[in-house]
Amino acid sequence: MRRREFIALLGGSVVTWPQLTHAQQPAVPVVGFLGSASASSFAPMVAAFQDGLNQQGYADGRNVTVEHHWAEGSYDRLPWFAADLVNRKVTAIVAAGAPAAQAAKDATTTIPIVFLSGVDPVRAGIVGTLNRSSGNITGVAILPKGLIARQIELLHEVLPSATLIAVLVNRGNPNHLQEIADTREARAPLGIKTAMLEASTPRELNAAFAKARELQADALVVGTDAFFNSERREIAALATRNRLPTIHQIREFATAGGLMSYGAKLVDAYRSVGLYTGRVLKGEKPADLPIQVITKFELIVNLKTAEALEIKIPKSVLARADEVIE
Repeated sequence: MRRREFIALLGGSVVTWPQLTHAQQPAVPVVGFLGSASASSFAPMVAAFQDGLNQQGYADGRNVTVEHHWAEGSYDRLPWFAADLVNRKVTAIVAAGAPAAQAAKDATTTIPIVFLSGVDPVRAGIVGTLNRSSGNITGVAILPKGLIARQIELLHEVLPSATLIAVLVNRGNPNHLQEIADTREARAPLGIKTAMLEASTPRELNAAFAKARELQADALVVGTDAFFNSERREIAALATRNRLPTIHQIREFATAGGLMSYGAKLVDAYRSVGLYTGRVLKGEKPADLPIQVITKFELIVNLKTAEALEIKIPKSVLARADEVIE
């Protein structure tokens, strides 16, 4: 075809160029899941989070990608993980635990953050108020005010002759200072002594139980902490070997062999985090989503552990239990 004929053809017809339709499709959003603990220990909570996402119409691997980053209890790794997620421009960040939430907040003021905090997020400096979030961050808070006191009361009710109750905290978690203050406030009405033990590594856990044995502690309260959650089976085993009755925050401790647990139902909390994350992916702004506050706690009692420790659980405690493991 000559050049003149080709130009005439263009003038009399519509030329349709092939379109790269795949390039015009919206990219699948990526959610970075920033965890303070380990993947294996958080499997039930991750499943609940995925369930919340599903209820909002999102399924991991189909129309959203969830990338998990686990600090394995080493909280100093969290800022690096958070910075990496920000550099990769993920769509949103889910922060599991107060240390993860703080790391995410320090890393970005633009990428939406949905957190779960086991401490008061206002007191921890994560958000300004509970009623209305601000900026790029929102989430779910388990308010533990009075939790330590109630746990100590439950141990004292089970062990009325107890004179010394130890409390295990993680100094790497911002809530440990509040737990120390709550412990001091709780012990006075009961007329008992308390001892603070610290651990942030598996080796320090062994040292903490050795210290409890040296102090002749009658029982142990395990503080709120993701590292402790991930080590719950080891903590339960150490408690059994040292014949030390324990109480924890989450039911997974009791099912792992701890004597009792009293605290929020974490799977429900993480389902709420998934629901909020789905809403953010749909375009809602974190600043328009108030902090969800969980104040309802459940009591779980493990009678198998009680029998192994030769402890008789009072009927008054069993009657109030939400679940009894036999």
